[in-house]
Order: sequence, then structure tokens, then C-alpha cells
Amino acid sequence: MKDKVYEIQSSRVERLRESVLSKTPGVCIERARYITEAYEENEAAPIYLKRAKAVEKTLESMSIYIKDGELVVGNQASDERTAPIFPEYAVEWMENEIEAEGNFDKRAGDNFHLPKEHIDELLELVQYWKGKTLHAKCYELLPEEVKKASKAKVIHGEGNMTSGDGHIVPDFEKVLNRGLEGVIEEAKIELENLNLGELDAIRKKAFWEGVILTNESIIKFAKRYSQLAKKQAEEVDDLTRKEELIKIAEICDRVPAKAPRNFYEAVQAIWFIHLVIQIESNGHSASLGRVDQYLYPFYKKDIEQGAITKDFAKELLECLWVKLFSIIKLRPTSHAGYGAGYPTYQNVTIGGQNAQGKDETNELTYLILESVAEMKLTQPNLSVRVHANSPERLLREAAQVIKTGYGMPALHNDEIIIPSLLDKGVSYEDAYGYTMVGCVEVAVPGKWGYRCTGMTFTNLIKALELTLNDGVDPRTGYELFRGQGRLQDFQSFEDFWKAWEAHIAYYTKLSVVVDHIADAQLEEFPDMLCSSLVNDCIKRGKTAKEGGAVYDMVSGLQVGIANVANSMAAIKKYIFEEKSLKAEELMEALANNFAGDKGKFIQKILLDAPKYGNGHDYVDQLAVDAYKTYMNEINNYKNTRYGRGPIGGNYYMSTSGISSNVPMGTVTGATPDGREAEKPTAEGASPTQGTDMKGPTGVLNSVTKFPTIMMTGGQLLNQKFPPELLEGEDRFDRFVSFIKAFINLKAWHVQFNIVSGETLRAAQQNPEEYRDLIVRVAGYCAQFVTLDKKTQDDIISRTEQKF
Repeated sequence: MKDKVYEIQSSRVERLRESVLSKTPGVCIERARYITEAYEENEAAPIYLKRAKAVEKTLESMSIYIKDGELVVGNQASDERTAPIFPEYAVEWMENEIEAEGNFDKRAGDNFHLPKEHIDELLELVQYWKGKTLHAKCYELLPEEVKKASKAKVIHGEGNMTSGDGHIVPDFEKVLNRGLEGVIEEAKIELENLNLGELDAIRKKAFWEGVILTNESIIKFAKRYSQLAKKQAEEVDDLTRKEELIKIAEICDRVPAKAPRNFYEAVQAIWFIHLVIQIESNGHSASLGRVDQYLYPFYKKDIEQGAITKDFAKELLECLWVKLFSIIKLRPTSHAGYGAGYPTYQNVTIGGQNAQGKDETNELTYLILESVAEMKLTQPNLSVRVHANSPERLLREAAQVIKTGYGMPALHNDEIIIPSLLDKGVSYEDAYGYTMVGCVEVAVPGKWGYRCTGMTFTNLIKALELTLNDGVDPRTGYELFRGQGRLQDFQSFEDFWKAWEAHIAYYTKLSVVVDHIADAQLEEFPDMLCSSLVNDCIKRGKTAKEGGAVYDMVSGLQVGIANVANSMAAIKKYIFEEKSLKAEELMEALANNFAGDKGKFIQKILLDAPKYGNGHDYVDQLAVDAYKTYMNEINNYKNTRYGRGPIGGNYYMSTSGISSNVPMGTVTGATPDGREAEKPTAEGASPTQGTDMKGPTGVLNSVTKFPTIMMTGGQLLNQKFPPELLEGEDRFDRFVSFIKAFINLKAWHVQFNIVSGETLRAAQQNPEEYRDLIVRVAGYCAQFVTLDKKTQDDIISRTEQKF
């Protein structure tokens, strides 16, 4: 079998890719400048109009550019790979980092450079926002027990309080069918029919006016590019480029105001919407949804009419992927480690089936897959929906791309995801039309509220450490939840388990407190564009955050379940069943981080205990039971949209912890699974690094014992294969068979690093030679050399599987 070679065919795309890849990540203060001016000028305006006017001022004032050779235009900031600043969410961390380090480029990873000439202006802008930001408002409301738990890092909600929401897919099809003029007309009709004497009418009036103003601003923003393209066309000598610029001017004059007429216009239209959503707010995981489905009618018509070639369509897609990669986000240092490697999680979903059970793979599906493979960028985060009747061609071509070793695509299983959505009350049609969002979470495009996954993190292994120590954190000395006893105090494993349940109940409650506070305060920072493209926000006269969406169900992120299971297995086996190890001995070894001969001896015993990830019922059942403890607790809570319109308003679970396993391990001492203090926890639902010894099928046998149908927030599974495991026709066929087993066993998700430890270690030593080495970190990909060393080491330590 001859391997397919994925190489960029367009010299234009090659140049654009090299330009964006070679750019050192920077910081742009233009958005911060203009949004501050708008807020100062509109202090008394209703929040919807204040926000709309802030977007309007930003879009009409910010720098725009069209780079030589670009076919898809529109920029987030003054240059590519340059992060705009969103001061309305948090500013104190910026001032602190600049005062301590002089810039944002002294970090262990995810460095950004702010030009020196802009530092003083930024610090001046910070002064206006002090006490007015989302973070400031939230922090004033946090109870002391939540602050202590956050400092101990048994919970982590920093991302919810320092940025916008994101984690959403708007209704791109509405834009493609009606244009933004159609959205504006929808809001105008509601205004015309409004009786100002009705309850809540004045608020709704301001909301609809904000929707209209925001969408009109985006139309004007697009027309700025039309004018710029015309100007450049007049100045350029190259006739081919002149024609391209004239075409760009024509397209941007039309879309996204009106419905696109062809594939090129459709691509540009969705980019403008996706772009402004990430200018309006810095919530990450803004995703494009089922691109192969909603763009296919345009592609099919243009191909059949000879209006476009397959090669040009691919070139447009690849220009779009360059634009996705150009988007970047500056995070506070306190949260950057939870998403290492500059991730933005912009998901594109292909494949799947319709409500009649008919596979929906089409020629655009394969073209998207091929184009992403050629680009080898970390964006988009490509997902393939697979199911029992997926075409053999799709499975094999997806496997071929995976084999190239850059971490994409991820595979997501209709056979469990659709039933999970139906179980949550999603309609039949909508469940089959689901899309991936961000990493491994799912939503119905244009109908789901924010953060289907992405609420507060819960550090499960830290919770276990606190359970062992009667609620006292050995690292900080904080007393969080006293009165249950220390490990030495329990006479049976059942008594210890009751203490675990009590601790989980307490920390789960605290995590929900953070969520409720953050969500309530975020209502003061409405996203008018995004809400105008989420049904039924306009109809209800509400933002998505206020309950405008058809569905609104959310999940936090639970980290370290494999470590908890392995620790529980060791405690149960050695302390309570065999009684071969005393509780006092174990606690002393943990306190000393297994130092000394006795400590090392105890660590070896712990490492020899049954380990999750090998299909071993003894420990796998403990994993299930430990996770059900959290599930049973979180089911008691609702989100702030409950009873305000959407279906749901509830919580579910997710093991999509992104790269939080590294910082959450850093704050956790040695644990009874044999893990040493400060070492990373296991990530996602994956086994602890180096402990899964029964091959990938053994891993699947463990993972699928979880109540996956209840884990609608997504289940993250990483697997690492050495390249030689896929070499040759027989081995490749075996890999495809493993994918089919994944489908048949109804696992939620799987993704692969096809790379050797030797290559990764070489990249650590000579990063300049490995710029294009892309790896799967968690539910996303990153350039390996941009990661901090702890995250690099974590990826290296993962088990290299064998069949």
C-alpha cells in the first residue's frame, strides 16, 4: 500500500502559511483603546446598546489589511497571530505581569510581545477598568470558602471570570440563507410588534436595537475591506492580482449583508461572522460546525456549473484555515497552563449522518480532510463524525491523515453521542445534526447556549488528597472541609468511601457557586452578534446568557479520574483487604514524597496495584463508582438559565480537561497510585501515563465502562502510537480495525499522536528544527516546541501503544 502524500499544491497558500507560522505572537491594544472610548462615551446606555456601540466603534476604527495573495480577508487585530486585549473581563493580571516582567514574553510557555511604545497606553487603559471588570465583580461575590478552595486548586474557575464565554457554534446557515440583512429584519419585526406597555418591553427594545446596530456594524466592517480591495486593485500592476482584488471587493460589498450566491462568497461570509464573534468576545472554542454540510450546496452547484474547480475550492479552504490559525488569545498566566500551546479550539466537523440514518459524507468532506492534512496547522481543530455505516473510504482516508502524525483528525462516535443527546431531551432532528465544539464537547449548531463544556474545573485527585487529610491541604495548610477524618481513622473502605462522597459533594457545590457568580456577572457583558445568531434569542428578546437559546446544558471539567481510580484500588487492596500496608505507613510515604528506602518500597507496591486502562474490572469499577459520585452530586444543580426559556438548564459531566492535568498535578502532593508530588495527573479519560499495558483495546475496554451516555459534556481519550505501528498494509488495516472497534464499543472520542518519544526528545533539544511538529495535547493540537517543558514531558511520558 502506497501512502498518500499531503503537500500544499498552491504557492500562494504556501506563502501565506509560512507568513503566519513565522510570526512571533504579539499583542494589539487597538480593541482595548476603542472599547474603552465607547464605554466612556456611553456610560448611561443600556448594556445591550453600550456593548453594540463598543463593537461598532471597534469595527469602524481598528486597522484592517489585505495581505498580498490573500483570497479570504478579515483580521482580528493589527497583524496576524496578534492578540487583541479584552479589558472588560480582567485587567489586574496585565498590570501585575507588566510590572513584574516588563511584558508578556517572559513566560515558561505561550509568550506574547507587546510593543514597548504601547505599554504606557495599556497601563493607562487598565486604570479605567479597575473595579468594573468581570473578574472584579466576580471576586467581590466569592465566598471565602470558595477563594480558599480555588487557591488550593481543588477547583479552578479562573477562565470563567477572566474571559468571555465562547464554546459555541452560531447559526451559520441563517447567514448563508438570509444574510445579516435578514437577521436585522427579524429584529426590526420584533420591534415593530412590541407593546412598550408590556412587562420587560423596555429591556427587550434595547436588546433588539443592540442586535440591529451590531449587525449593521458588521456589514460596514465588510465594506471597509471592499473599499480597501478596490484601492489596492487600482495600485497593483500584476493583472492576476488586480482581478483577485476586484473580486474580493465585489464579494465583501455583498456578504455577509446578503445571502452568498456561490462557494467563494459563502466561505468569506462565514469567516466574517466567525471573526467578529472573536472580536466581540475572547471566549475561546468558537467553532464553525458542520462545514461540509452547509457549504456543500454551494460547492456542488459551482462544480456542476463549471464556475469553480476543485483545486480552487481547496485553495479557498486553505486560505480559510490560515485565517483560523491567525486568531490567537492572550490568557492570564494563572490560566495559561490550563490551555498550553496557544490553543483557540476552533472546531470544524465533517461526516456524520442525518435523522434518517443516512450517511452524509460528500465530496466536500474529503476535500476538507485533504486540505487540513496539507496545511498541518493547529487550526482548525478537525473532527470526523463516525458511525456504524460510515463509508470505508472515509475511515481509511481519516486513518491516512492520522498516520501522517500531526494529531488530526479526532474521531467522534455517533453511536453514543446521538443517544446521549436524545437522553437529555434534544429533538431527534437536532440530535442527528449535532456538531463538535472546541475539543470533545457537542452542541446543536445555532440552538445551544454557551459553554456546553467549559465551566469550573474540579481537581478530583486533589479532592482525594484532601479526603486523606481530613480536608486539610498539605501544600497550603488551608482547612477546607474538616470532620470526616484522616485515612488512619477509617475502619473500613466503605467508611473511607463515605468520606470521599462527602468531600466530592462539598467541592462540587463550591464549583457551582463559582459558575453561578460568573454567569450572573457575564450577563452585564452581552455578546450581541452571537446572540443574534443563536435561536431563539431574537424571538425571546434575550441574549444567550439570559436564556435565549433553545438548549442550555453545561459541564465543568473533571480532572484526574484515572489517578483517583488507581489510588482507590491501592487503598482498598493493601490497606483494607490484604492489610499488607498500614494507613500510617502510606500517609508518611506520601508526606515524604516516597523519599528513602522505605518510601521507594511503598511506591513500588502502589505502582504494582491494578491500574485503570487495562480492562481490569477491580480498578475500572472503582473509576466508574468514583465518577458516579460526582455525577450524582452535579445532577442536583441547575445553571442560571434554568426556568428562563431553554430546554435543560442542567449540568452533565465531561473529562475534557484540556492541558489542566499539568498545573493540577503541580499543586497536588504524592498520591496512593504511586504518582510523585507535583507530577501531572492523567489527562481526560485516558489512563495514567505508562500504566496501560494491555494495548489500545484494553484501554477501550476500560473507558467504555463509564456511564458514557450521561457524559454529554464529552469524554477525552488520547492514544500515542509509534509510527512503525501503522507501517505496511497489514498494520494499517489493523489500525482501521481498531477505529471500527472504537465505533462498535460506543466510546465517545479518540485521537492519536503518531510520533515516537525519540522524536519528541529531539525536538526538546533542538526546537528550531521541529517548528512544524504538531502534537495532540488534549482535545486540541499544538506546535510541540511552543509548549512549556512540563507539558512536553507529560506528552513524552504517555504510553506508546502496541497491538
